[in-house]
Amino acid sequence: MVKKFKILAAGDIHGDSGLAKKLAERADKENVDLVILCGDIVQHGRDSINLIKPFVTRNKKVLLIPGNHDGFATADFLAEMYGVKNIHGYSVKYDNIGFFGCGGANIGLEALQEKEIYDILEKGFKNIKDMNKKIMVTHVHPSDTKMEKLTSFFTGSTGIKKAIERFKPDVLFCSHVHEAEGVEEYVGKTKVINVGRNGKIIEL
Repeated sequence: MVKKFKILAAGDIHGDSGLAKKLAERADKENVDLVILCGDIVQHGRDSINLIKPFVTRNKKVLLIPGNHDGFATADFLAEMYGVKNIHGYSVKYDNIGFFGCGGANIGLEALQEKEIYDILEKGFKNIKDMNKKIMVTHVHPSDTKMEKLTSFFTGSTGIKKAIERFKPDVLFCSHVHEAEGVEEYVGKTKVINVGRNGKIIEL
């Protein structure tokens, strides 16, 4: 029997160290192979201590991307400080699974243009395109989805939607829209999951 690869994915921690600790305890208890943090880890660059550390002290592999509250420099800082991986514009491989991502958002001071979002995802995808399973990680949700209809503030990303249609990842993890926490839907054959603050455990 082939062992499944177990992931805990969460987003929108917003500087809540108590929540980070709970998620890390859950990752430990459930014996997950990988933790993915889908952005908005900190709250506008405020104190970032104890947001990544609880996972690292439990010897969990961590992938992260920035959200619209983190800033790209903050995500790089967190990754370097704790020895984890920021996959904004990059990719990693674990077992037969390839992970690639784009952080940031299509709103805010460091807003990315939709073409930039697509190009960043394309850059990461090129290195994992031959993997058996492909997982895309973004902060923002794709356009023309149920998630987009659950908020009057945040439009979905046409760049992410285009990337899904071109690259056909098996799963997309996102967060951003708090009201859409836990929502799962399909764009083509890609399962799109808003993992939310409380996180979701997925087995591949």
